[in-house]
Amino acid sequence: MKSQVFTVDAASWRPNCDPQAIQALEDGKVLYFPRLGFALSPQEQALLRPGLQAEGARNISLDAQGRLKGVAGDAAVQAAAGALISRFSASATSLVNSLFPDYAVYLRAAPASLRPIEVSTRRQSWRADDRRLHVDAFPSRPNRGERILRVFANINPRGEPRSWRIGEPFADMAKRFLPQVRPYSPLKARLLDKLGITKSLRSEYDHLMLQLHDAMKSDDRYQREAPQQAMDFPAGTAWVCFSDQTSHAAMSGQHMLEQTFHLPVDRQYNREASPLGLLTALAGHSLI
Repeated sequence: MKSQVFTVDAASWRPNCDPQAIQALEDGKVLYFPRLGFALSPQEQALLRPGLQAEGARNISLDAQGRLKGVAGDAAVQAAAGALISRFSASATSLVNSLFPDYAVYLRAAPASLRPIEVSTRRQSWRADDRRLHVDAFPSRPNRGERILRVFANINPRGEPRSWRIGEPFADMAKRFLPQVRPYSPLKARLLDKLGITKSLRSEYDHLMLQLHDAMKSDDRYQREAPQQAMDFPAGTAWVCFSDQTSHAAMSGQHMLEQTFHLPVDRQYNREASPLGLLTALAGHSLI
């Protein structure tokens, strides 16, 4: 398997537009920025301590309206954590707007997050375990092909890397698993919508993405033997990918910042390279 990592030699959160990086991103590769660190002040570094994340919270998040969730601490700690995540969100926005200028006016920011928990020690079901290769798809949130663009930064104060496994190209994975997925049921989709189990009507595309997500994660042999590469993202580096297209697994690491954006599929540079475009070609009919 060819490397699924494309290195971008930028040291600014406002880099120049890079057509090669755009193509690599839309081909499902991870863009890796080895010289792009997100520096913390001493006061911000002091937040990276045990007990910052509230018990039971999956991560610490800040939404576009400034609502902070998942922090354990007094008002001063809450304010400091919110300010740190907000500052990272602004930097991540500058990065994607500069690198992919045609996306800029169409991007919709989802909550940004601070992830202070060690990944390797989390105990979760196989379906929720992000240490297993997967592409992102969410049971309750159909998106009809909308892209999931994510910016990550390793801020580990001890210099420890964030370790990923990056899997085979999306089309190869889809061809492997599509023959075994259950058929789409419009009746079931309408029932899930009516009962409020999904936030909107689940399209055939959304059904296929969920089936692929689960098929990948549940297949132990695939997890062991699928084409993949190990990638350590050192502290002081950043990386970007379409997480609905890039097969990935987070194996270890602690203290990371993340910003998610949503992009209408028709607003990427090459719509046919998207999961919707690739799955539509494989299915031979419209999926939304």
